[in-house]
Amino acid sequence: MNMRNLNLLFLCVLVITACNESPNRQAVEHSDMEQVPKKDILVNTVLTADEQAKLSPADVIRILKEGNDEFVNDNLTVRNNSERVRDAAMGQYPKAVILSCLDSRVPVEDIFHRGIGDIFVARVAGNIVNPDILGSLEYACKVSGSKAVVVLGHEYCGAIKSAIDDVELGNITTLLAKIKPAVTEAANRYEGEKTSSNPEFVEEVCHHNIELGVQEIRDKSPILKEMEDNGEIVIVGAVYNMHTGKVDFFD
Repeated sequence: MNMRNLNLLFLCVLVITACNESPNRQAVEHSDMEQVPKKDILVNTVLTADEQAKLSPADVIRILKEGNDEFVNDNLTVRNNSERVRDAAMGQYPKAVILSCLDSRVPVEDIFHRGIGDIFVARVAGNIVNPDILGSLEYACKVSGSKAVVVLGHEYCGAIKSAIDDVELGNITTLLAKIKPAVTEAANRYEGEKTSSNPEFVEEVCHHNIELGVQEIRDKSPILKEMEDNGEIVIVGAVYNMHTGKVDFFD
């Protein structure tokens, strides 16, 4: 077979392949587009610096609570994420920064019904505070203008249970040591069974761990403490209910 015939054969194969694949691909793409009606997609823009500056800390907490209510009631929307990714590429002005546990059952953006560019999320097992976390929180607020710091704990936290059980394993030991003060404080106040198998005691430790985290942020970050004193930000604790999806903010 000469070169001309080989080229013709190759061209025929390409045409046949394209004819076979294109309709299927178009059907898939069409199907994907039809899954969500265009009118049901929440089209909104990434927060700008001017819009962020107009928000008060109280406004931001209210927005987070409203978003959580939407999550709890399954009143969720499909956002124009592809467009938001492009819009946020050159800058970001999130409303808040959430210090959350590592736990995969706590999808932070989802539980507050926030989209790309809306919130910073710092995640670490047991939502503990350390120098790297403090630096991240300071960056979010002092540099990027976030108006709220939320220390978010949750029910049935594995890190909390491990701290109660005095688990020692590699670098986990050092991490759990930061939760120990909450275990001690809870044990001093709680009169029931003080073990990880008692959900009430675990919850008690969880709450103390959140409160101590909030206080540690104030004590160890003069930057954030000054911002809070000046009314520029609010630092608050909250706990996520695994059964309902509800976030309860501390007073």
